[in-house]
Amino acid sequence: MHRAISAWQAGADGKGVTISIVDSGIDTANTEFAGRIAASSRDVVSGRQVANADDDHGTQVALVAAAARNNSGILGIAWNATVQMLRADTDGSCSSGDGCTFSDSNIAAGIDAAVNAGARVINLSLGGDAANAVLRNAVARAANAGVVVVISAGNEGKSTAAGVDPNNPDPLAASVLQAAPGNVIIVGSVDENGTLSDFSNRPGTLASSVIMAQGQGICCVYDGSQIRTTTNAQGTFVTVVNGTSFAAPQVSGAVALLAQAFPNLTGAQIVSLLLRTARDAGAAGTDSLYGRGILDIANAFSPQGATSLAGTATQVSLSTLAGATSTAMGDAITGSSVGTVMLDGYQRAYRLDLAAGLRSAALRPVLHDSLSTGLRPLAIDAGPVALAFTVDRRFGAVPMRLEPGQQAQARVLASSVVTRLDKSLDLALGWKVSADSLTARLQQRHEPQFLVAGMASGLFTRPETGMAARYRLGKLGLTVSAERSVLVRPDPLRERREDWMTQIGFALDGGQGGAFDWRLGLGLMREERTVLGARFADALGGGGATTATVSPGLGWRFGKGWALGATGSLGFTRIDSGAVATGGSRLVSSSWSVDLSREGVLAGGDRLALRVSQPLRVERGGLELNLPVAWDYATQSATFARVPLSLAPKGRELDAELAWATALWGGDASASVFFRREPGHFVGAPDDGGVAVRWSRGF
Repeated sequence: MHRAISAWQAGADGKGVTISIVDSGIDTANTEFAGRIAASSRDVVSGRQVANADDDHGTQVALVAAAARNNSGILGIAWNATVQMLRADTDGSCSSGDGCTFSDSNIAAGIDAAVNAGARVINLSLGGDAANAVLRNAVARAANAGVVVVISAGNEGKSTAAGVDPNNPDPLAASVLQAAPGNVIIVGSVDENGTLSDFSNRPGTLASSVIMAQGQGICCVYDGSQIRTTTNAQGTFVTVVNGTSFAAPQVSGAVALLAQAFPNLTGAQIVSLLLRTARDAGAAGTDSLYGRGILDIANAFSPQGATSLAGTATQVSLSTLAGATSTAMGDAITGSSVGTVMLDGYQRAYRLDLAAGLRSAALRPVLHDSLSTGLRPLAIDAGPVALAFTVDRRFGAVPMRLEPGQQAQARVLASSVVTRLDKSLDLALGWKVSADSLTARLQQRHEPQFLVAGMASGLFTRPETGMAARYRLGKLGLTVSAERSVLVRPDPLRERREDWMTQIGFALDGGQGGAFDWRLGLGLMREERTVLGARFADALGGGGATTATVSPGLGWRFGKGWALGATGSLGFTRIDSGAVATGGSRLVSSSWSVDLSREGVLAGGDRLALRVSQPLRVERGGLELNLPVAWDYATQSATFARVPLSLAPKGRELDAELAWATALWGGDASASVFFRREPGHFVGAPDDGGVAVRWSRGF
């Protein structure tokens, strides 16, 4: 009913916490309390024992709060807590058969004894007239000592007697609350379905300080150390009890669990937690029938308020504690754990695995992506100036010269211009065109086109603007390029935020037009929020990285129409340091491809090419995090340690593709056969293979 099991599973059982019960005494021989009745338990009236042969009300209350987990009988909320029983019934009142009575002075004496014994919670399953000054002062002293006082709302819900108001807690509860409003909780009763018990006083005007707990059909009355059973013609039965008296100790048990699990909490904070985390019932929010709602221990144990990494100002939002690695990292985070300590708004410490919110990048359907486009390239060559456009034909057939009204049907997705500024200097400008593509055009590289194995970069970007300038130095060429692009992450985050990156490059090439050609590129890439395409939550450093690359390339044309080429890239990434990411966070990455092609295989102008490649892959390195790994409640301080998170995958994708292309029937025809081993750099991932045949013609 009150979800205590999750607290037990977290290690909370009440051990070391004293629950003081001011009531009619306790059966000290009941094994449910074996070894856990405090030596300070006593009768505040002299000349009597703490046990009371005339009444079992105090025993029943104690059972609900703290009956042992001993494979017998019932189980209390705080089943390992210490019980301090303070018998306070008026001498001789319990033997009358009408229930025990309690004087204000006796209750006050019990409260003072509880404070002196170091109790964290005092249970008052009592009712009656408003407290006098003696009792109110005792309650105030308890509050000043940090003790929580839990009191039942009363059982006058059905009363029609003059002077009795069933729509509010009884006068004793109301006056105790008035004496220490921050440390007192009033408890009403609901049944096992969470419906208000008809006998329970309502929260009424004190609703903001009232929560409900099950006080109806509570098991069970004991005979000695065993549950009492009654046998008749209908069967064997146990005896259950009803009353707000048995709702209150469920809340007292919850207080003990919280006090044990989070020793930093003050009494007022525990009261605040239980009230704010109560499960809503009745009308939305606080209402006059259910007060703040029904006791929910699991909610009370969950983080509340603003959360942050212990000992730091780094905020941790559990709702956004997520991130996604990139395709270059493959299965790196599979099985990873990044343990740390988080504090909530009450400065309670929680174990947290920062890697639990990370997701691996989704595997892209590369063949589908390659074939699903409806793009049409258009070009104009006018001497020293060449223009190129890519138009999305899915918006209608697009002639170069648009008629009025047709502008809405066409989208120019990319464009570039290449011009010769003088005999030694060429310039290329592009919109939605990558700097690598512009550089290849200036270097007059004519590499085979592949559907799948061509995606060797591993980073999926949408270029926005690019430029390249190539200066010819005899047989050498020096190219300077720059690009501004947006990262397109194939991951499950689906966030609208755009992650930008900027790249600059320098490339030296030679041997163009001869049997051998070569090139050597140096690049610098700045990611504003990502790390090789990965997106991390702020608690993992947030991202941002600078990558330097070295990219060599070789080409050899031999025989009749044969060509052999190889390219590679080696990257060195420095991840931005921050509140938790240290300056030691580094990555080394690589990609490569080898091509063999032949022109004029079946007909003049056709080309058959084979490529073997590895897409971009992190070879070693990862995040080095300086994280809190322990929290000391006594000193309110954190212990920090270096916690690594490797971003190098265990798998390694290798791609092979055989592609053929030719002009056919007034259009372009192509065919490809491809194979991918361990796609996405996931070790043991099923191989991916396929065949594609395509014919297209421009109109």
